[in-house]
Amino acid sequence: MTGSEPKATLGLARELGLTADEYDQIIQRLGREPTYTELGLFAALWSEHCGYKHSRLLLARLPTGGPRVLQGPGENAGALDIGDGWAVVFKIESHNHPSYIEPFQGAATGVGGILRDVFTMGARPIALLDSLRFGDPAEPETRRLIEGVVAGISWYGNCFGCPTVGGEIAFAPEYARNPLVNVMCVGLVRADRILRARADGVGNPVFYVGNKTGRDGLHGATMASAAFDEHAQERRPTVQVGDPFTEKLLLEACLEAMATGAIVGAQDMGAAGLACCAAEMPARAGTGMELDLARVPQREREMSPYEILLSESQERMLLVVARGREEEVRRIFAKWELDAVEVGRVTDDGLLTVRRDGEVVARVPVRALTEAPRYRKPMAPPADLAERRRFDPLALPPPEDCGEALVALLAAPTIASKAWAYSQYDQQVGLNTLVLPGSDAAVLRVKGTRRALAVATDGNGRLVFLDPRRGAAMAVCEAARNVACAGGRPIGVTDCLNFGSPERPEILWQLAEAVEGIAEACRALELPVVGGNVSLYNETSGEAILPTPIVGVVGLLEDASRLATQWFKGEGHRVALLGPEAVSLGGSEYLWTFHRRLAGALAPLDLALERRVQAAVQAAIEAGLALSAHDCAEGGLAVAVAEACMTGPEPVGATITLPPGEARADLALFGEGPSRVVVSVSPGRALAFEALMAESAVPWRWLGVTGGERLVIRCGGATLVDVAVDRLHQAWRTGFERHLA
Repeated sequence: MTGSEPKATLGLARELGLTADEYDQIIQRLGREPTYTELGLFAALWSEHCGYKHSRLLLARLPTGGPRVLQGPGENAGALDIGDGWAVVFKIESHNHPSYIEPFQGAATGVGGILRDVFTMGARPIALLDSLRFGDPAEPETRRLIEGVVAGISWYGNCFGCPTVGGEIAFAPEYARNPLVNVMCVGLVRADRILRARADGVGNPVFYVGNKTGRDGLHGATMASAAFDEHAQERRPTVQVGDPFTEKLLLEACLEAMATGAIVGAQDMGAAGLACCAAEMPARAGTGMELDLARVPQREREMSPYEILLSESQERMLLVVARGREEEVRRIFAKWELDAVEVGRVTDDGLLTVRRDGEVVARVPVRALTEAPRYRKPMAPPADLAERRRFDPLALPPPEDCGEALVALLAAPTIASKAWAYSQYDQQVGLNTLVLPGSDAAVLRVKGTRRALAVATDGNGRLVFLDPRRGAAMAVCEAARNVACAGGRPIGVTDCLNFGSPERPEILWQLAEAVEGIAEACRALELPVVGGNVSLYNETSGEAILPTPIVGVVGLLEDASRLATQWFKGEGHRVALLGPEAVSLGGSEYLWTFHRRLAGALAPLDLALERRVQAAVQAAIEAGLALSAHDCAEGGLAVAVAEACMTGPEPVGATITLPPGEARADLALFGEGPSRVVVSVSPGRALAFEALMAESAVPWRWLGVTGGERLVIRCGGATLVDVAVDRLHQAWRTGFERHLA
């Protein structure tokens, strides 16, 4: 071992984010004190970001199996069989901490990382979606973050050549100093060509490919595993710097090399860089690995072993190559003008052995690195939870004019059109996008087949704040329902769990309850969770974000021509509401927009009914009965109908009649609840639609008819809303940009 490095002391371990107990565990596992470089390896691999110390035991509750599952959690991404010999590969990841420190590069490299996770599996990326959360858009700092993040996503995705087709943007004060940047990628691969991140084959050479190594991104994994304070901006050197043009070359070189069969295993150098790959790949295979750092391509002088191993420079991958095919791989990467250097080999000793100029700088059992401690920390619900839920929103005064309230809601930043953002994204590169951003879900063709994929992401931190289990289950249901509204049958889930510090009992309780809610919903809907990400410590100076699980769902359309969008298709069509009547103003967009209150009880969730509603919507679309379908979400029924009137190529009005009852007008119009979908049906197919609904065993009713230039909503003889569709559209179209101005 080298004697030129600093001594690995307990004090240094603490500086790197390890506890005294973890330092003792390292000594116990090694049977000696670690070297400085070894301590850095443990600090990175045992960070929350890499080691999932506080969440791994909870994640075991999630259902991960199913008849379509080709690859579940534990790999670069999940994979599902979609028929015709094809598999869809997909995953969602966070880049929250880097995007707060350096919004443009933080978001850009988040896109780059998730793209590599997908093409490392041998899949060609065909779509990106992004779920973003920010504070008040009227604040200058929030505007800076939004503009930087959207520009970073746009720059990387557009230059790389992968369309950004969906996602969502929401706002709450709790995200002001901790924005969330979650990016999902979807790719396609032949089902028999999926590549794993394994170091199989003792004696096989290990190749470093892609960009050269620099000092950018050092301590990125440990930075993402700690809360922020007022000095967060001083951590800009820990944010990586991306190069989408090199990534595009890396994609093409990797897919070409993989197609030859010369690549045995591959992993992206993401969090913890080369160290993570060199530990995780042999750990999965039950092998070991030797590395010679003198061979690693470097773009900076005098880099230490610690820096080379833990750099998070972008656009780099580690490949295990079949012995005897080294020159073939070198030729392919040379053709794409990329480094492809043999830096080691697979061994049979279960150790990661790292040398520099012939000197051993680290020798560690790979499982000691990859099997981080697992914690069961105290957890308890927040002390004021019962008080939050007891609040009755109906004790507040109703709006004087429900039509004006609808106009204001449509202009609220969370509901208003996000065209300002997605117009900056290339949405159609690759010519696979059948439904563009702005509907319930994006739809992507599977070339060479009749099939298509529907994809959506969803999450509502306010609902999870009030009821973590039910709110998280609702996120699963809404994402799956959005896919069903596009005509897809939901087949799989990826999730990103964004929470505060798990060392606080109330935060850990929120996380545990949310995981249980996701698990319950996925079991009820028979959706396997095939991958995802946990992002903890999303708090600054002790102020945590809203607990925000983001759920991505992929659905399958057997016939791409049988798809639906959310907007009404013409005049004279009948409008129906599928799903229960029960709604609540608790946690609603209406309650926040008009009263700045985050309180109240959520509407009930019947998971069996949710499944039937989704199946009924999908069946109606597949049979050509439903011309449009739109999920009722933020803003309730009135916002859903307004969006159906105005978001299509040709706006159309509607006259809606609500059943008389005791419900207050604002509850009936703006109350939110799960399992509710607005559909439109041509008059000639109304009887067939009624017959299908009778078979489906879901509650439903006719609401009204499309036509005219106004949205009119009546109840019991009273007119609640009577507003020109053009005015609604103007409020919705310009609302977000007005908040940014």
